[in-house]
Amino acid sequence: MILVNGAATNQVVATDRGLAYGDGVFRTFPVTSGRAHNWCFQFRKLAHDCAALALPCPAEAVLAEELIRVSAAQRECIVKIIVTRGSGERGYAPPQDPVPTRVVMASPRLHYPEEFARRGVRVQVCRTRLAAQPRLAGVKHLNRLENVIARSEWRDPAVVEGLMLDMEGNVIGGTMTNLLMVDENGLATPELSKCGVAGVTRERILAAAMRHGVTCRVEPLTLNRVLGARELILVNSVIGAWAVRDIEGRTLRPGPGMTRMQAWLEEKDV
Repeated sequence: MILVNGAATNQVVATDRGLAYGDGVFRTFPVTSGRAHNWCFQFRKLAHDCAALALPCPAEAVLAEELIRVSAAQRECIVKIIVTRGSGERGYAPPQDPVPTRVVMASPRLHYPEEFARRGVRVQVCRTRLAAQPRLAGVKHLNRLENVIARSEWRDPAVVEGLMLDMEGNVIGGTMTNLLMVDENGLATPELSKCGVAGVTRERILAAAMRHGVTCRVEPLTLNRVLGARELILVNSVIGAWAVRDIEGRTLRPGPGMTRMQAWLEEKDV
């Protein structure tokens, strides 16, 4: 089911700025029996990203009611919320008083092979680099062409994800995931002040690490450091956590870092 501004339809006007310019933001997350996983994190991130683009954010109560409506026919599904600046005149200049478009849609939940979480996944390094734009860094905006191009670099079904670097050669994350790394100095995750998406699951893991007294360094990570790590873990709201078992010909195994992260994601966030 798809709702556009609360109406059951799959149509958006052709002058919508989300379609024309990618002028908007989105969230994607699992829903079980009408209950969104980690909804407080998801809505807070949506509101943050709307504010970064100076977009009016829909009321939490409105979105909560609509995600129940779209997921009513499915016990388990994936809900996507899109907020755009709405319709506008031709040209880049945004309307002074935008009327946002909100789209809430549900789709069947994908069931990935169990071995992805248990044994890990094969990953490659993408040629496509992420451009620096500090104003948009961390925001999950609708302009995801860099990720689309990077994802088009492989057709091998054995490769599950690709790591993306910035223009300086630092690893930022996967095409659809955030990255965490375990090395001899402990836990680390890429610094995202210039580009990349700061995902909800990454945020939850950083919060859990703090609760448990574990230092997680947020810093630039070169490709050489990442390739030399003891463990690499990919995370997002849909997949949870996957260990990397093969990257650029190097074999890794899920270890205590992966076990700890899976346990953290099972905790009730406070």
